[in-house]
Amino acid sequence: MTAANLATTIAWWGFGLGTVFGFIANKSNFCTMGAVSDIVNMGDWGRMRAWLLAIAVAMIGTSSLTYFGYLDISKTIYTGNSFPWLAYIVGGLIFGVGMTLGSGCANKTLVRVGSGNLKSVVVFIYMGFAAMVTLKGILGAFRVKVLQAPAVTLQFDHGQTVTDLLGSIGGLDHKTMHLLLAGIIALTILIFVFMDREFRKQFDNNLAGLIIGLVIVAGWYITGHLALAENPETLEMTYFGTNSHLAESMSFVAPTAYTLELWAYWTDTSTIVTFGVATIFGVGIGSFIYALITKSFRWEHFSSSQDMFRHIIGGTLMGFGGVTAMGCTIGQGMTGVSTLSLGSFLAFFSIVAGAAITMKIQYYMMMREA
Repeated sequence: MTAANLATTIAWWGFGLGTVFGFIANKSNFCTMGAVSDIVNMGDWGRMRAWLLAIAVAMIGTSSLTYFGYLDISKTIYTGNSFPWLAYIVGGLIFGVGMTLGSGCANKTLVRVGSGNLKSVVVFIYMGFAAMVTLKGILGAFRVKVLQAPAVTLQFDHGQTVTDLLGSIGGLDHKTMHLLLAGIIALTILIFVFMDREFRKQFDNNLAGLIIGLVIVAGWYITGHLALAENPETLEMTYFGTNSHLAESMSFVAPTAYTLELWAYWTDTSTIVTFGVATIFGVGIGSFIYALITKSFRWEHFSSSQDMFRHIIGGTLMGFGGVTAMGCTIGQGMTGVSTLSLGSFLAFFSIVAGAAITMKIQYYMMMREA
């Protein structure tokens, strides 16, 4: 298979996984922002447990792929030795604020676009543009020179993972140690998830956690194993079909920027449909298919100019925050965490904190006005 054909195949796989993701997310109302909101406003942990279940499934699957040699987690954007702690914290907090103002994270935005929500179309455009200028434009200079400058270089052999931090125990090799730690962490999460009797009865939340977790694992297998081949030009092993030229799985902020870039420079042969870009289309299509089947598709629009302004700000903050933190609630909060990356855990907690604080402020202001 030629390099071009391999890249195209990987993109089609991404589209398929994105379609499954979007269909299940719409069916189950899977929403990471909603998970935080349910806890903060109602004390309901149902959707958060679904999120945690997906993380546990992704951890077990990803560490298994690593153990059996189908994925090298050191070849991802999450596990490099550079630890830009300030970028993880600031980016995560800003993304958390943005997803609250924008009525959902990047994934939920795509799901709502597929369901006919015009507000989410606006959020998608502003998020993608903000992500683009944070990746390559004027905000990129600030990101690199200010937020990533205080980065700490970790002297680990395989990258910034929990496994490398703890080191070898009992003479176990790195792969075995990583599988063991992932299993322990995942088992702890699963015990917490299923100790709740009500959650065990919630079919949609259980389905979402299981399927979305498996989609993360499938993404790692496709880009980390199937996409790895010898580059005919350099004769080196290369990951084809991904924007980072590394192994990737589901993430929705930077790929949104690459999607807008593809549309803007369509005639430029250097811009192609990658795995990440294909997942963007897939999630929207999967959500659209579910909306058609259930006859739930309907056009939604802004209720006021203030509502529109709030969503524009939310989309912009998500674009900047998601790129700065190197991922969103899915990119860092599931895909990154599945590698046991230290930075992913820090970004994950920062995103949740940013969202929770914003929700508390919104509630306070609402009560004050009342």
